[in-house]
Amino acid sequence: MNDYPEFFVRGRAALLAGATTHERPLVEDAMRWGAAAVMRPGGPVLAELTDLAKSVGGTAGAGHWVHGRESLHFTLRSLDRYRKVIPDDDPRRLAYAASLAEAVAGLPPVRIEVRGVSPHSGGVLAFGHPVDDTLTTLQRRFARSLRTRGAAEFESWVRDRWYVSLVHFGTPVTDPEPIVAWCDEHADVPIGLAEINAVEIVEAVPAGVGIRLNTLERSALAG
Repeated sequence: MNDYPEFFVRGRAALLAGATTHERPLVEDAMRWGAAAVMRPGGPVLAELTDLAKSVGGTAGAGHWVHGRESLHFTLRSLDRYRKVIPDDDPRRLAYAASLAEAVAGLPPVRIEVRGVSPHSGGVLAFGHPVDDTLTTLQRRFARSLRTRGAAEFESWVRDRWYVSLVHFGTPVTDPEPIVAWCDEHADVPIGLAEINAVEIVEAVPAGVGIRLNTLERSALAG
């Protein structure tokens, strides 16, 4: 069972109470925005997510990280602190790549129904609802593969909430009510079925107001 209804209520209350956070410039060795394993939606779902991000970004106003096609994603697992440069022969990068290839072997595409949005203290997201056990299996296999290579220490908790971030707040939110109203209006919006055919190891790169995600490694799921 996920906690999406409760998450929506808590996030809404946080915004209205002014209990928000905002992103900082990427700094070497910071806990956020390091290398991660991600799943990028494509096709009509990506187009819908892009339009929603632009819409809520316009509602939120200037200064926030409005995610576009190059940064919309589900996070399978965060892997590392932020590093501006990750060399091709970096031992951790090689361990992440080998673990991911082992984890995806023989698995079919991951299917996630994307439906509904929610505010939270740091931005606005769209909820993902896996339609079968493939994502859970992938997550478990990847964690096991990382452990065998001594590369699992950064994220030890198990994700059970799946989402695509549409906007991260980049400055303090001075007027949360329009954002909350937008989320209320789109709380149950149907976005589509995302079929994920590959998992990537990515790095975050500053890109204007926000980031883009560069692919370091890619492992395909069986088609």
